[in-house]
Amino acid sequence: MTLASTASSIDGGFYTWVTELAQRSPAALDSVVRVWSDYGLALFALLMLASWWRSRPADPARTAMALCTPLVVVAAYLANDLVKSVFHEQRPCRTLHVVTVEACPAPGDWSFPSNHAAIAAAAATAVWLTGRRIGAVAVAAALLMGASRVWIGAHYPHDVVIGLLTGALVAWPLTVAARRCAPAVVRLRGSRLRPLVAAG
Repeated sequence: MTLASTASSIDGGFYTWVTELAQRSPAALDSVVRVWSDYGLALFALLMLASWWRSRPADPARTAMALCTPLVVVAAYLANDLVKSVFHEQRPCRTLHVVTVEACPAPGDWSFPSNHAAIAAAAATAVWLTGRRIGAVAVAAALLMGASRVWIGAHYPHDVVIGLLTGALVAWPLTVAARRCAPAVVRLRGSRLRPLVAAG
């Protein structure tokens, strides 16, 4: 189904207020937000690596959760993209014709829900379940990623909220289920691959 006026009526006014605020803000701030929005997902890859590294001395279940995190993130992305393929919501920068920090994506590049937000939330959820310290950083980064997508004009706020929820709701049960792979980790700790799943 194609959404246009329905989407703008939900939070189009708030989206417009944010994009106008971005236009009045210092160019340096807009540049920082744009770079974060475009390339910030790389930080989540680093956080997943850090989570795996810190999990190696831990119990096998926690190590299994860390090792499965990339697969969890892929699953969340696919689920979110499936939703996106059903709701053909046009980008707000095309529907509302506002001036945005970043160029508006091409027609047919649907807006709802935000893939960036879903990926960030899935990674943050999985990392948080594996270790609270790194997880707290990941959660904060996911929220900033979502906010940046509205700031640059790529998404309505509801696109981001649903993307964050989708990513988290998919990642939570899958990460918990990954604990069942603990026996595989135990076996790996007795093999040549031990450095990947154990410290020392």
